[in-house]
Amino acid sequence: MEKEENILGTEKIGKLIRKFSIPCIISMLVNSLYNIVDQIFIGWGVGYLGNGATNIVFPLTMIALAFSLMLGDGSSAYLSLKLGEKKKDEAAKGVGNGFIVAVIISIIFCAITLMFLPQLLNAFGCTEALRDYAISYGRIIAIGLPFMMIGTTLNSIIRADGSPKYSMASMVSGAILNIILDPIFIFVFKMGVEGAALATIISQFITFILNTIYIKKFKSITINKETLKIKFNIIKRVAMLGISSFITQMSFVVVVAIENNLLGKYGTESEYGSEIPITVLGIVMKISQILNSIIIGLAVGSQPIFGYNYGARKFERVKETLKTVLGISVIISTIAFILFQTIPDKLISIFGSGDDTYMKFACITFRTYLLLCICNGIQIPSGIFFQAIGKSAKSAILSLSRQILFLIPAMVSLGIAFGLMGILYAGPVADGLAFVLATILLIREVKDLKKGTAKSEALVDDTSTDNKLNKNIVITVSREYGSGGRYIGRLIADKLGIKFYDKDFIVKLAEETGLAEEYIENNEQKRDILAGLNNGYYAGLSNSDELFIKEAELIKKVADKESCVIIGRCADFILKDRKNVIKVFVYSDMEDKVKRATEIYGFDKSKAEKEIKRIDKLRANHYKYYTEKEWNNHSNYDICINSDTLGVEKSAELICDIVKEKIL
Repeated sequence: MEKEENILGTEKIGKLIRKFSIPCIISMLVNSLYNIVDQIFIGWGVGYLGNGATNIVFPLTMIALAFSLMLGDGSSAYLSLKLGEKKKDEAAKGVGNGFIVAVIISIIFCAITLMFLPQLLNAFGCTEALRDYAISYGRIIAIGLPFMMIGTTLNSIIRADGSPKYSMASMVSGAILNIILDPIFIFVFKMGVEGAALATIISQFITFILNTIYIKKFKSITINKETLKIKFNIIKRVAMLGISSFITQMSFVVVVAIENNLLGKYGTESEYGSEIPITVLGIVMKISQILNSIIIGLAVGSQPIFGYNYGARKFERVKETLKTVLGISVIISTIAFILFQTIPDKLISIFGSGDDTYMKFACITFRTYLLLCICNGIQIPSGIFFQAIGKSAKSAILSLSRQILFLIPAMVSLGIAFGLMGILYAGPVADGLAFVLATILLIREVKDLKKGTAKSEALVDDTSTDNKLNKNIVITVSREYGSGGRYIGRLIADKLGIKFYDKDFIVKLAEETGLAEEYIENNEQKRDILAGLNNGYYAGLSNSDELFIKEAELIKKVADKESCVIIGRCADFILKDRKNVIKVFVYSDMEDKVKRATEIYGFDKSKAEKEIKRIDKLRANHYKYYTEKEWNNHSNYDICINSDTLGVEKSAELICDIVKEKIL
């Protein structure tokens, strides 16, 4: 760990990007190519109606993928967190529950798809001309959904277990087999779209088998019957950790469903009909996804470089990494733009031939819908950059902006105004608006980046100790902001002659992680409500997760060696199984908290209440995320006290009296 952190902070940026990004790019490209291989062979063996049918069925596979990634990425994050906390049994239960739920959901989704396939296809914009092809293709794909979903879920977990090469090998094996089987079933056995679907599910089955075999080879955990027992609290936790991946995939499903329906509606009013637009735009979007996969892989691979150096306050390295990633991304998107504008006929021909009307619309679609694809070179990396540095709100806005905030409204409004062409105009409108938003947020953030690794003032808790207790006692103090809880904790430590721990932890964490003290002080014990949307691309632990794990280790070490008072940091939960721990929660009325915040902390009185609520919300989110409990639930604590009923001095005395009673 220490070695990797040193590399992230000292190695040349270009070398780091190559090391971390190339595997990500390969992985993303394999996923993208997997989605379009069927369409290439179907286009040549069946025709564009077969391709149109696969575009109608595609949202079903995206829904399946959404659940798979939610459980896979959620289980992976749970695994990493619990291993970091040295809780292997809990880590195994998280993986076991994620796996079992993936099995259950995949079977249910398969059954629902088979029973209601015609209705689902209608919802995704199916036309009469595409119906027979779509039903034939969709029924076979539905049968393979359990293999696809379970295999994908395990793929994420295997990467988190430290076997990315195995994970990639199983995925690539399936992709290669699909490429081999597609022409055999389509051209040799003359099975058409059914052959393409059969090739796909056989390939998915191979990946499923390879990943299932790995269950017995886990490096960090052991899966047994006990770990496979369903625990709803664990399932909820895993799902929340993976919710970002779910939302990202489902947003794409919504876009495709609305797009197909609008294309069908306005296409009938044009010279192209419904089927050509549905087929062509589906292909164009998948080709553009190859471009996006390269950019996403590049930015995702750079995440640990962004995150570590931002936390270590090495802002010049952050800016250098950002400049490099954006530069490469813009070059890639520019090359793609040139190809889309100059040889669209050659690109669409990869997916089979068509009549003059088909080729005409394909060229118009490439040149219109992807007119501002260059903007993706800025918008996509920007969202991932904000994710890496923990700016949850900005990351969430950028991640959803193009698809949900801009593209859907643009398709609806421009479709009304311009018909079929309006749907195509929506592409550059959404790309342009997302680019403007990303650029504004990015410029502001870069301006805020400052040189150096500034230190916080007065970090050391200088408490002299003259222990008046005859046994080891640890007192944890959780507190509402402005309640005087920290001061009460300090008084308790002074009165009992024991060590007081609060900001000491910041200094020690800085030494162990390489992150700057200022960064730690500003980010520990706080979690934005949107932070759950930031888990999607991380392959390991974020800075926030690492801080919590390191703090938990320090808290346990301190509690092992001496009596002390520990302020916040989920210490009550971390030490919950120890009998020598007394857990205190200090609260106060809002009026009293506002008064204290204005008099002691210098807050503006008009803004004090809002700021107090904001900080308490961040603390509550942090506590909930890492403990799965409510921060202000008094049943979590041994002593809950309103600091203004007795005042801070007498509150401290009362707690000391209770402590002394407990140890007698």
